[in-house]
Amino acid sequence: MNTRASPALPTALLAVVLGPAIILAAITAALALLAAILGWHREETLPIAAGAVLAAAIPALMLLLRQRAERRETQRELHSVQARVGSILESAMDAIITVDESQRIVLFNAAAEAVFGYARADAIGAQLESFIPPRFRGGHAAHVHRFGDTGTSSRRMGAQRIVRGLRHDGEEFPIEASISQTGDPGRRFYTVILRDVTERVRNEEALAKSLAENQELALAASLAREQEKSRLARELHDELGQSLTALKLDVGWLRQNVGEPAPPVQAKLEAMQVTLDATVSAARRIASDLRPLLLDDLGLEAACDWLARNFEQRTGVPCRLRIKGDLELEDPHATAVFRILQESLTNAAKHAAATEVHVTLERDAEAITVTVRDNGSGFFPDDAHKARSYGFTGQRERASLLGGKLEIDTEPGRGTVVVLRLPAPEAEEAL
Repeated sequence: MNTRASPALPTALLAVVLGPAIILAAITAALALLAAILGWHREETLPIAAGAVLAAAIPALMLLLRQRAERRETQRELHSVQARVGSILESAMDAIITVDESQRIVLFNAAAEAVFGYARADAIGAQLESFIPPRFRGGHAAHVHRFGDTGTSSRRMGAQRIVRGLRHDGEEFPIEASISQTGDPGRRFYTVILRDVTERVRNEEALAKSLAENQELALAASLAREQEKSRLARELHDELGQSLTALKLDVGWLRQNVGEPAPPVQAKLEAMQVTLDATVSAARRIASDLRPLLLDDLGLEAACDWLARNFEQRTGVPCRLRIKGDLELEDPHATAVFRILQESLTNAAKHAAATEVHVTLERDAEAITVTVRDNGSGFFPDDAHKARSYGFTGQRERASLLGGKLEIDTEPGRGTVVVLRLPAPEAEEAL
């Protein structure tokens, strides 16, 4: 490590050397003046002067020797500290570069050599911009100057983002860096500690790509399930429902056209009629639970209105539905909104013990928002033992697949508010 002697050192050394000489000169002048006043002869003043000079010289000489010894010890300690600091810099795993105010490199450790592919001899004295991609050089120089003006001792460079470095072979690579400053105006040094995060960024990109692929697969699987449910619901409604309806008509015809059947036969026909009625109702309910046909036939608004009315009929709890904006959505958004609203109403019916439920569906240029609010018992959201937690997990997954978010605001005795926010299809690219 290069060191620069302190400007105050020569002045201090000069004072130490000249101090005794000045004292001796003052004593000699005082004795000469005294001899002139008293009329002493040279033979009389010489012993007195010599004794005075010796008395002053011995302590001054001892002081000088002591100061020299202390200075040598200080220099040894300074060299020891410099050696330890140099050893730390050389053994550091992070690259460390120090530049002066003109951004000329004055320190370049071994890790910096490995990271940038430059020999230290080539790096020392070079401009720092040689290690920065050309498109960032102007901005970096301005950043360093602004940092110097703030007087802040240190801070992270790039704050919330990765900055870029340039290797000797021209390869750009991502780095994390912090900068610190020392010295005074006119003689200031900036030290940059940086770390090559190429591998980490590569792993993050691979993870992000994998997550995106998994999200696409999950969305595709969800759409496939909904399509299969739609197919089964359609078959139950159209084929099984029609067959059961035909059987109902046949039983009714038999009851009207077999004359006066024996009581056992009459009872059997009536039982068959009841069973067929129950089977038709069950087939319709199963088909609706799989996927209400009116969601495909009449759209999301009609399907949500049906959900609200069906909730009131099953539970006897008033459900107030309010719709703002155009909710004519295509899949997968329509299905996600419908299923999350369906699950929220199911939770309210099973667990909330509410006496009133309010549902609001809104759509603007950027988002679709669904709010389900009940005045029920509420619960602890982090209680993993509640059965509803699995339903909320499924709702969150549905929202996440479309880049949305599901929030739950609840606590015991305060009811529950479920809020779904999905990016509107037209706004997806902007988000």
